[in-house]
Amino acid sequence: MFGECHAHIFLNGRNYKEAVALHKNHVSEEAIRQAFAEYRKRGITFVRDGGDALHVSEYASKIAPQYGIDYRSPMFAIHRKGHYGRIVGCAWEDLEEYRDLVKKVKGLGGDFIKIMISGIMVYEQFGQMSEEPLAPEEIRELIHIAHEEGMAVMAHVNGADAVRAAALAGADSIEHGNYIDRDCIDAMKEKGTVWVPTLVTTGNLLGCGRYPQEELEKIFDSARANVSCAWEKGVLLAAGSDAGAYRVLHGQGLLDEYQIFCDLFGETEELKNRLKEGESVIRRKFQAEKVWKLTSKSTIIDAASAS
Repeated sequence: MFGECHAHIFLNGRNYKEAVALHKNHVSEEAIRQAFAEYRKRGITFVRDGGDALHVSEYASKIAPQYGIDYRSPMFAIHRKGHYGRIVGCAWEDLEEYRDLVKKVKGLGGDFIKIMISGIMVYEQFGQMSEEPLAPEEIRELIHIAHEEGMAVMAHVNGADAVRAAALAGADSIEHGNYIDRDCIDAMKEKGTVWVPTLVTTGNLLGCGRYPQEELEKIFDSARANVSCAWEKGVLLAAGSDAGAYRVLHGQGLLDEYQIFCDLFGETEELKNRLKEGESVIRRKFQAEKVWKLTSKSTIIDAASAS
């Protein structure tokens, strides 16, 4: 089975406020264990988290080996103060504060740096974003600083200008990448960037009644068309579902994401090999300078008893 290349262990896939309240005053170990059990049931042994502001992924990194899961986390994402990202991390106002946050991630044992470069899609209106992205020169400096510290960069980014800037600046992976163009795809190919498009975050909203169906279909069709173009260009792709997002459940979310890829390209050996190639790059790059050790088989928790 493929690894889950983009998850949020602190979310539950049902209700954001409920999930935050559960962990707000004290990390819920039970909720983390339930999520890991769902991954283990499906044979998913690699999970790359996107971080949170509640120390949940920090705690999850300590117990993941008990489930036989290679769990990678930035501990928390880093965002510019006043911009999108408060729900998943810490804010910076100047580059000195940003440098300090990068060092804090390293001090906590984080495996990589996650940078919030843009806002999110407004599902009520095709093409609309929640805010303007960071400027290209700022994106370059943030990625440069993280790389100087020996850390790979996971870039949460949407919109053609921002995605292109992040890829050209050397972001190691692009997360989401909605509303991009051919130039963005060419930039990812040129730089060897892994794209984790998280198609299921829109796909699983279709028909739910929460957002206008016509707008959702436009967004989903646009995303699939861009992934198809990236496939043809030979861009590195990896399967990540943004598990924990609304209607994207831990464990099942990755299967849903893979099914969308299958619908696009057929369930072929080529598809499996292409996704495994992208994942292998993520596994190689997105790890701290430390030896990750699985606990002995005798300590791995039986999923049935833990669920």
